[in-house]
Amino acid sequence: MDLSLRRPNACCRTSGRQFAAGETIYSALARTEGGLERFDYGSEAWQGPPENTLAWWRSAYPERESDAQMLAPVDVLLDVLEQLDGLQDEAPLRYLLALELVRRRTLRMVDRPTADRPTEEVLQLTCRRRESEYLVVVATPPPATIAAVQARLTGLLWSGGEA
Repeated sequence: MDLSLRRPNACCRTSGRQFAAGETIYSALARTEGGLERFDYGSEAWQGPPENTLAWWRSAYPERESDAQMLAPVDVLLDVLEQLDGLQDEAPLRYLLALELVRRRTLRMVDRPTADRPTEEVLQLTCRRRESEYLVVVATPPPATIAAVQARLTGLLWSGGEA
């Protein structure tokens, strides 16, 4: 699955000031009542990650429209994957994120069968970068929520810095 990822917010969450091209910004993925949300801050307003943050990173606000098609840093994506473990309502988002990381060759599927969860279909994945293994429940989003889950994933994972 190829995801079309959009630009960060055009202004600072705290001050409301518009970002300038090339300006250092901080982005955070935080858990809210509505699910995961992305927040962007100017460097002068950054006071550390907000409450319930799953991951955060520093990047540069894009100078050109073509810069808008980059994923967040791989370590941030892995942090989010780890933080979503065990959260039943986030299982479809975690599954799609894991598939994206497999597609980008950050995670690799393991051929060994998993007997830990006989009632669920589970992907067993390995990550050389972190020397870790992950079990991800196969949780395809119901047809009515596919667009919403994809929109959440694409809206959260954009980064203007080096991927």
